[in-house]
Amino acid sequence: MTKYILGISCFYHDSAAVLIRDGEIVLALQEERLSRKKHDSRFPTNAIRYCLKSQKIDLRDIKSIVFYEKPLLTFERLLETYLATAPRGGRSFIAAMQVWVKEKLFLKSELKNQFKSLQKEFVPELKPYLPEFLFSEHHQAHAAAAFYPSPFEEAIVLCMDGVGEWATTSAWIGKSNTIKPIWEISFPHSLGLLYSAFTYYCGFKVNSGEYKLMGLAPYGEPKYVKKIKDHLIDIKDDGTFRLNISYFKFHRGFRMTSNKFHKLFGAPPRSSDSQITQFHMDLAASIQLVTEEIVIKLARSLKKETGIKNLCLGGGVALNCVANGKLLKEEIFDEIWIQPASGDAGSALGASLIAWHEKLKKPRKANHNDSMKGTYLGCEFSNEEITSYLSRIKAPYQKLEDDELFKKIAAIIEQGKVVGWFNGPMEFGPRALGGRSIIGDPRNKEMQSVMNLKIKYRESFRPFAPSVLEEDLSSQFELKTKSPYMLLVAPVKKELRRELNNEERALTGIKKLNVPRSNIPAVTHVDYSARVQTVSKETNPRYYNLISAFKKKTGCPTIVNTSFNVRGEPIVCTPQDAYRCFMRTEMDVLVLQNQILFKWEQTNIEQDETWKQEFELD
Repeated sequence: MTKYILGISCFYHDSAAVLIRDGEIVLALQEERLSRKKHDSRFPTNAIRYCLKSQKIDLRDIKSIVFYEKPLLTFERLLETYLATAPRGGRSFIAAMQVWVKEKLFLKSELKNQFKSLQKEFVPELKPYLPEFLFSEHHQAHAAAAFYPSPFEEAIVLCMDGVGEWATTSAWIGKSNTIKPIWEISFPHSLGLLYSAFTYYCGFKVNSGEYKLMGLAPYGEPKYVKKIKDHLIDIKDDGTFRLNISYFKFHRGFRMTSNKFHKLFGAPPRSSDSQITQFHMDLAASIQLVTEEIVIKLARSLKKETGIKNLCLGGGVALNCVANGKLLKEEIFDEIWIQPASGDAGSALGASLIAWHEKLKKPRKANHNDSMKGTYLGCEFSNEEITSYLSRIKAPYQKLEDDELFKKIAAIIEQGKVVGWFNGPMEFGPRALGGRSIIGDPRNKEMQSVMNLKIKYRESFRPFAPSVLEEDLSSQFELKTKSPYMLLVAPVKKELRRELNNEERALTGIKKLNVPRSNIPAVTHVDYSARVQTVSKETNPRYYNLISAFKKKTGCPTIVNTSFNVRGEPIVCTPQDAYRCFMRTEMDVLVLQNQILFKWEQTNIEQDETWKQEFELD
């Protein structure tokens, strides 16, 4: 009987579970989607339970359980860092030790106890059975997640994040079924933590607000690049770097930045509820430019050092799609592939693949697209399950066959309506890619502000992404390669851009937001860029057919795509989550597979607690 491998990440950031069988990714999902707690770092009980139930297996069918990090090495780093900075950082050290003694120091025992409880739940009559437990290194898991599912037989793998056990940046060579380390940069010198320090300083939440900082950058001017490079970071010609650690507190305190950092820029950190000023926009533009310089220099030196023609990117910094777009434009490598779940959740995938390819010595055959199945690797619900739920809560709906559904939704989008689109398996990773998306008309100049303020309840400056038919990419954006995972930023085609008048060109800061810049203004950022997702019929046929219907009706092969959630909540997972989000926002229409729900037909059921009962996942 075929045995599965289960990879998990937890207790630090973004818990996840990944199930593979014979080297194929079967399921991958983040705990937050099921627990409804954003960035849930707890043991991924719900995610593991779904993996086992959906495959009708229990722990006896699992060969290995692989954890994405070696906790004792991380503990070693904490001790050494404290000893190097003592007595400073004493309060944060004591707080960290309390957590470690309680949860992390004896992690293997904790994991065993959690899995014993799960096994009792599945087969209560049997004596608890546990598979073997394995531990990968953090950056090794990032590198494996970046290379093994990639379309390359051989590639350089560059991993950049905050910190693993010790590594913050590492380079590897992936070939066939092996990944071999070349070099690494160690804590506290970290590009990810440098970017997070500016995220914190500009008033956004570390580990989730980095997207906001990246989106804010085009509103500013990179006035502080020289100051950053003169004081905060020493960048060598080959892209390696060292931080001037006296400006930071992430290694010895609860804050990211020190008073010396604040004096350098002449202001304390922005509080999250205060106004974003031109100063913060200029800081965002500056650290973004510094990040891009480091990424490009590292890539260039790796190509020169190895001569290898392909590059894979992993780790949290690989989600900086602006830097990715700039790197692609440099044409250093023939091809670049970026792991769509590059954060810690994706490390659960890397950990499981390490066990398959390296411990079991199983061969690997590169898929010419990749092996991520479009990231559609999570929970899925049938029309029968959905209609049963809708009937239970007495929600009015229409059921349509595919062709009629696509035509109707295309017409609704053209009318300026905002649509919640719940389609097929849930995506793995931070991006909604047509499985759990909110969609609209990119030609509507009001669409960005409507979605931000009335649907997403988030900052008005944040841009939205376009989903474009793969074959129409070159007519819409200046991008020569497909971008299925929304991880590349590219300029909107010049032919689609609108010429600004002198008064509009003179605008600064957030005032730029209200000026339409192209024929698809809802997805065109203030610097004429867009975070592009290309959609193929092979990977997501229903989403492809919907956009095709919109193109047939309007001539436009692009729609607005943003994640199906509101600020502060994870992307929706179940039909229940989708309906709750639909009813709590000013969304007009909800599509649950083949069922359409119109807001104006729904009754106000917020007072009826029965609709909040948990949707059955099995």
